[in-house]
Amino acid sequence: LVRFGDSGQGIPQEHLSKIFDPFFTTMPIGKGTGLGLSICYSIISQHQGTIEVESQVGQGSTFTVRLPAIANGR
Repeated sequence: LVRFGDSGQGIPQEHLSKIFDPFFTTMPIGKGTGLGLSICYSIISQHQGTIEVESQVGQGSTFTVRLPAIANGR
C-alpha cells in the first residue's frame, strides 16, 4: 500500500470518474496530454493492483495504490 496526496485545488466530483481515462485533461491545449494517470492505471492493473483517488475541491487529493505482495521473494 502506498498513499500520496497534496493540498492543491482538488478534483471536482464530476471529473473523478474520468481521471484515469486516456486523454482526459482539464488543462489548456498544449499543457498536457491527459495520459499520465491513464498510464499509471494501466501499469498498476497489469501488476494486479489498484489505484483509487479521494478528493475534495479546495482541500486536495489523495491517491492510494495497492499492489499484491510477492511470495518467496519472487
